[in-house]
Amino acid sequence: MKTEPNVYSIDDLKRERKTQWEGIRNYQARNFMMKDMRIGDQVFIYHSNATPPGIVGLATVSSEPYPDHFAWDDTSKYFDPKSTQENPRWYMVDVTFEKKFKTMISLEQLKNDRNLTDMMVTKKGSRLSIQPVETSEFEYIIKTYTT
Repeated sequence: MKTEPNVYSIDDLKRERKTQWEGIRNYQARNFMMKDMRIGDQVFIYHSNATPPGIVGLATVSSEPYPDHFAWDDTSKYFDPKSTQENPRWYMVDVTFEKKFKTMISLEQLKNDRNLTDMMVTKKGSRLSIQPVETSEFEYIIKTYTT
């Protein structure tokens, strides 16, 4: 799950302990969230638009996807007039803080690791805010970069 640290950082999540992961406005990212995320799944928190960008910690999905009510609020930057309570277009999940890594795992490290060449975030032009991570990739990153 990508976030811009100047908007919402791993430190914000650590302080709040739990948050709504709202504002997903890309259909493919929304579909990854709705079809693939389950309560209890661990997710990487990735700081994008940072120098350098990279994985900074872990969170756990703590709710099923539910309608993103910010889409119905015309004062919200996430407002979408085509999304209604009867027919919501956008969804969100709750995530709970698990861990902040001692050291960021930079995008450059991920790209240069031959074991992660198929990981979506390492692909050119891959900018989705929610991206799947294969179990083998997740376990490899935890074992290789966080112990």
